[in-house]
Amino acid sequence: MARRLLSIWFQRLASDISLRRRPLEGPFALSLRAGNADHLHCLNPAAETRGLHRGMALADARAICPELASRPADLVQEAAALNALRRWAGRYAPMVARDGSDGLIADITGVPHLFGGEDALREDLHARLDRAGLAAQSGIAESRGAAHALARHGGGILPEGALAKGLAHLPVTALRIDDGTAQALVRMGLRRIGDLAGQPRAPLARRFGPGLVLRLDQALGLQPEPVSPEGEPPHFGVRMSLPEPIGLQDDVMAALTRLLERLSAKLAAQRRGARRLRLELQRVDRETATVEIGLARPMRDPGRIAALFARGVDEIEAGFGIEALRLVAHVTEAMAPEQIGGPQGGPSPEDALADLFSRIGNRLGFDRVLRLLPAHSSIPERSFLVAPAAYSTAQGAPPRQGPERPLVLFPPEPALTHGMTRPGQPPASFRWRRMAFTTLRATGPERIAPEWWFDDPNWRTGLRDYWRVETAQGPRLWLFHTPQAPGWQVQGEFA
Repeated sequence: MARRLLSIWFQRLASDISLRRRPLEGPFALSLRAGNADHLHCLNPAAETRGLHRGMALADARAICPELASRPADLVQEAAALNALRRWAGRYAPMVARDGSDGLIADITGVPHLFGGEDALREDLHARLDRAGLAAQSGIAESRGAAHALARHGGGILPEGALAKGLAHLPVTALRIDDGTAQALVRMGLRRIGDLAGQPRAPLARRFGPGLVLRLDQALGLQPEPVSPEGEPPHFGVRMSLPEPIGLQDDVMAALTRLLERLSAKLAAQRRGARRLRLELQRVDRETATVEIGLARPMRDPGRIAALFARGVDEIEAGFGIEALRLVAHVTEAMAPEQIGGPQGGPSPEDALADLFSRIGNRLGFDRVLRLLPAHSSIPERSFLVAPAAYSTAQGAPPRQGPERPLVLFPPEPALTHGMTRPGQPPASFRWRRMAFTTLRATGPERIAPEWWFDDPNWRTGLRDYWRVETAQGPRLWLFHTPQAPGWQVQGEFA
């Protein structure tokens, strides 16, 4: 049985997908930023009829067609749409792979008779794509290169044994070669594949490199080119159908524990840990209740995860009973094998802290549970960063030489001095936050200069001289004085 390959080319995939979600009339294009300018990435037929083309600067396109409507291109969404089409095309072939960013290649050997022949298969394919609002062209041939060339140059079917004759009239650009090589071939008078096929291979390889000869032989079926479909990503989901409806929280939690054990085994097999899980409870009345939780770190411990579901399950209205459960870990991360439990058999301090972050984060939101991280800066306000605890790891303070820094920092607050003070020396007495303080001992100064590469309004006054001041009333304060401006400020408090 001769090998038969089907190539599908979606010439306007990105714009078709965008217009399906938000329809528009008239010329339309998606723009993609390259360098310092936006360029057209994908156009609809109305825009192409106005003389616009892919790669044109958006400003030039608007000058030619003022009524052009545009949106920013979403390459991630485009790739996801092509991946969904790859799975859908499995109805026509057991092996389907992506062919670039806008095409598919399928091995349909032994399949066309199920649809009534290759013509009927193509008709069914295009009818379904037309109903979905997707423009496409397709080609069927014995080699991948020939099917690719046909799909992008009008489409059609090449019968068995007719590769050389069927491709002879196509331009050399159909061979999937770079633009520089194609232009060089045209300058030499080799404009079509038929002109190139009769040339000796050795001179072509010396002049243009082995890549041209390889592509030519692949299109003519002289060199093999396999179809290698991507493996489906693992799906971390389990479900359970119950013989009798349940409604008590203990029963639901018992069923959830069994689901978590199965899900944890799947995660462990792939060395993954769950970060977000969704529990779907299907009731007898066909309504579905959902409980979703997040985790502060990747985890696959059934007991610890089940405890986080307890509060949400308790709030579920079971109605006439729950007859099925489905648990999905829709966000996972890599998780290497690790020791479970601490020295005494319980959770380790890191696990206990992660569980605390998970409980608080599920109630308040993970973006509101914050931790401080060190930053490399001599400026007190920039010596730390605030980051969500669930999406960062704790870091120890970097080694530092110099005077001690306060435990608590706050924006500078004025310290009102009494009487005469020696220039550059802390005041003997002052008022701060409506309290009077007397200086017992002062250590300093520590001079800190502003970072010139940052324009910080708070440091525009220039240098600061910081002093550690011990007061008779007990507090140990961090005061600074700016030589360029009079007055003292309090910015921190030591332990």
